[in-house]
Amino acid sequence: MADFHDQQPTVFVLDFGAQYAQLIARRVREARVYSEIVPYSISAEEVARRKPAAIILSGGPASVYAEGAPHMDPAVLTMGITILGFCYGIQEMALHLGGEIPKTGIGEYGFAELEVTNAESVLLEGVPTTSRCWMSHRDSVGTPPPGFSVTARTATTAVAAMEDPSRSLYATQFHPEVAHTEFGQHIIRTFLHDIAKIPPVWTMVNIIDETVARVREQVGGDRVNCELSGGVDSSLVAALLHRAIGDQLTCVFVDHGMLRLDEAEQVVTTFRDQFHIDLIHVDAEERYLGLLAGVSDPELKRRIIGEEFWQVFFEEATKLEGVKWLAQGTLYPDVIESGNKTAAKIKSHHNLIPFPEGVHFDLIEPLKALFKDEVRAVGSELGLPEEIVQRQPFPGPGLAVRIIGDVDREKLGILRHADAIVRDEIGRWDTDREVWQYFAVLPDIRSVGVMGDERTYARPIIIRAVSSADAMTADWARLPHELLATMSNRIINEVEGVNRVAYDITSKPPGTIEWE
Repeated sequence: MADFHDQQPTVFVLDFGAQYAQLIARRVREARVYSEIVPYSISAEEVARRKPAAIILSGGPASVYAEGAPHMDPAVLTMGITILGFCYGIQEMALHLGGEIPKTGIGEYGFAELEVTNAESVLLEGVPTTSRCWMSHRDSVGTPPPGFSVTARTATTAVAAMEDPSRSLYATQFHPEVAHTEFGQHIIRTFLHDIAKIPPVWTMVNIIDETVARVREQVGGDRVNCELSGGVDSSLVAALLHRAIGDQLTCVFVDHGMLRLDEAEQVVTTFRDQFHIDLIHVDAEERYLGLLAGVSDPELKRRIIGEEFWQVFFEEATKLEGVKWLAQGTLYPDVIESGNKTAAKIKSHHNLIPFPEGVHFDLIEPLKALFKDEVRAVGSELGLPEEIVQRQPFPGPGLAVRIIGDVDREKLGILRHADAIVRDEIGRWDTDREVWQYFAVLPDIRSVGVMGDERTYARPIIIRAVSSADAMTADWARLPHELLATMSNRIINEVEGVNRVAYDITSKPPGTIEWE
């Protein structure tokens, strides 16, 4: 079966364990060129077989001289492929091609002033003589390999950039992929479009067309079952599959009763009424409330909800005749995390529990080449409602893990109503989507209050709102006091059983974004 790299010019990102490897791949795709992350250990033979249009060497946490440091197959550097190295990548290039990397013990971290020292630089064409860049290194190249010219420096690093256009080899000690480097994306586009001559053809329309073609080729005339949660990923899988195979698709929406206000109704309306997809809606709220009664441990809640979800799903899926395939919303970061040899294994990219005895489906994962931001863009192109495309991250167990303590119908009603107010008010204020995520939490306590000259003993609501680029780290959002006051007043006035509102000002780390 044809894959994306068979149809698109592909840039390989050789991953040396860099925290920015995924960011590099995303920056390449932002320049409308398809990219894939591959292990640093990929052989020259495998590279020759797969024929990338260009290669980028990532940074990495190790010293090139450290015992057990990751090293690429040096033959890759002599294959005539256009190559660009970042940070550890410039040192790998120098190490294998005859340069020198002295152990000075002097590092450089954070912002640095970059000075372009060679006006004839191909890679730095269009970059001003001085600009800001982002450094994060201990070692650095002292003498470039024969044939290379130094094109930039900083106060600390003599070889901040070097290049050998005759061999189409380029490298920087700084990180063009991070937003802190002023002309970083310009440098990446110059490398891709002007140096490697890769056309900018990776577009949302192409993604849709190629995915639809691949699904049709893979599925043929078989029937497909899609697990639909209402989140962005499963919604896009359903929309793409429906475009590809139409009535061969059936979606099973297991409503565990832990969704936000009106979300279940929106899922049914969107997919059954707008897209006319064959949708089975399973209302399992009573079933879940029974299983969760008296359960307060958050991990146990997750396990109960996850296991029961698949049990309900498979009960429905096995009732359908002639279904061979099961579709799920695996994304490219899941694939990377499950297969990256240079980083700790985070999770399997198959997010299913094992199939029940006697049940088997072949898996189809239409999104496994895409990042989350691409998923949202494709969803918009397909016509999914903005409320689904821009839906915030939401835990699989839903509101159950935002209720501290055991879960019951009353608590769900309180939290669902308060959360809707938080999302309504911040959503109307944050029109530029500067806040990454915001929601309400219901803690397992009560406190004394006074409402209408009467003493109350009711629950508090905690508001959580964070700013983040990737959810790896996050800072609490500096919301205007007037907005906080509006949310507090609305929640106390409109949500029965609440007499106090607090705002969480904890960053990640030390806290987490979610409450559990």
